[in-house]
Formats: sequence, structure tokens, C-alpha cells
Amino acid sequence: MTERRSALCYTLVAIAVSAFWLVSGCSASREIEQLTVVKRFERALSLFKEENYLEAYEEFRIVTLQYQGSAVADEAQYLMGECRFRREEYVLAAYEYDVLNRTMPTSKYVPQARYQRAFCYYKLSPSYHLDQNYTRQAIDEFQSFIEYHPTDSLVVQAEVKISELNSKLALKTYENGIIYIRMEYYKSALSSFDYVLEKYHDTPYAEQAQFKKAEVQLLRNRVNEAKTEIEKFFSKYPNSLLKADAEQLQKKILSRPPQKPSEKAKSTISSSGR
Repeated sequence: MTERRSALCYTLVAIAVSAFWLVSGCSASREIEQLTVVKRFERALSLFKEENYLEAYEEFRIVTLQYQGSAVADEAQYLMGECRFRREEYVLAAYEYDVLNRTMPTSKYVPQARYQRAFCYYKLSPSYHLDQNYTRQAIDEFQSFIEYHPTDSLVVQAEVKISELNSKLALKTYENGIIYIRMEYYKSALSSFDYVLEKYHDTPYAEQAQFKKAEVQLLRNRVNEAKTEIEKFFSKYPNSLLKADAEQLQKKILSRPPQKPSEKAKSTISSSGR
């Protein structure tokens, strides 16, 4: 009988404790739900500063949904993007920044959001030998930022990033040309090098492409064309680090006898598939 009473007491105590915590939890939840927009935003900001980005994101989201017209709604939306960015969720971060740009175009946070959106794609840009869709998108977004905010202090950084990304695309195209040379697809190699010279003329790979054009023409036994291309190299890049190599190549070209008309015709036929 005593054991039953003890068990009953323990059970009643456990129920009482559980009920207390349940009531306390509900009370705390109601208090959070009843926070003013300022208090809600301050709570979210505190979580953000503590690097608790997941909970901070949810709090900022409540601000943007329940208090859309408030004075802090635009900042909350921007910080939602920052929460995603700092969690390295770059695709989701880019989306949040874009929401601010589209829905609150007069916000003071728009320039920074537009830059950060571009920076997300910059972060997603892979090594040059992989697919470069994110690289191209990053370039487009940085250019868009510069067009919309030409006097912003971040324009210089955007221009640096564009130059870096263009160099990556130039390297990819240049390396494609090198692969074509190894495969003896000389015409395809020339097309790759021409593209570098046309599209990425202000990158370090332009002079390398010009040098390789002369080399490829010599491999095709197009002596006159090779001579023209190496002369272009010296004219365009007189102080190039490749100058010594170019001089050696020029000697090889000049040591070859000029092609006669009949030889040119034969060369054209033999190299038509290259």
C-alpha cells in the first residue's frame, strides 16, 4: 500500500513539473509572438551578431512578412540575404538580395544588395576547366551593379572582379586552343585564339594567344601567315615576357622558304580538315 502511494506521489509530481514547464513554454512563446516590430528586429539582430544565422533568418523573415511597411523591413530583407550568404548558401542568398532589389527599389540597401548578389555568383564561379555559367552570370551582375550605381564606392571592386572573371574565361578558351593543337585540329585552335584576342584582349592570355597563332600557322606550313602573325605579336606586345620565345619562333619562320602558289593550294587542301 505504501509503495502504491509513493508511486502515485511521484506521478503527481512529474505531472505538476511537466505542466509547469508547458505553461512556462507557452507563456514564453506568447511573449515572443507579441513582440513589437522593433523588439522583433532587435531580437533578430542579436541572433545575427551571435552568428546564429538560421534563427536570425527566421526572425527577419517574420519582420518582412508581418511588418512589410515598417521602417526596418528593407534592412530585415537585406539581412536575410546576409544570413544565407554567411551560411555559404549562395544561390539562396542571391535570391534574397534580388527580392529586396525588386520589391523595395528605393531602399538605401539596394546598391549593397545588388553588389552582394553579384558576389554570390562570384563565389559560385568554379575552376576554369569546369562549366562557367556562374562566372558569366557574375560578370553580368557586376556590370549591372556598375550601370545602376556608377558612383558607388564598390564600383572599383566590381571592376576588379569583372577583370578577374574575364581572365578565367580567357584561360578556359586559351586552354581549349592548346588542346586542339595537341589533337592537330589547327583551324579549331586558331578559332579559340581569335576568340581570346577579340573578346578578352585586355587579359594576360591575349598575347599568349597571338603567339600561339603564329606557331599554329607554322605547324600548318602557312609560312606567310605565320610571318604576319609573329609580326603582329611584336607590334602589339613589344615588352612581352614571351619576347625571347617569339624571337626564336620568328627565326624558325624565316628559315622556311616562302610558299609558292602551287604549294599554297596543296597546303590548303591538306589542312582543310585542320
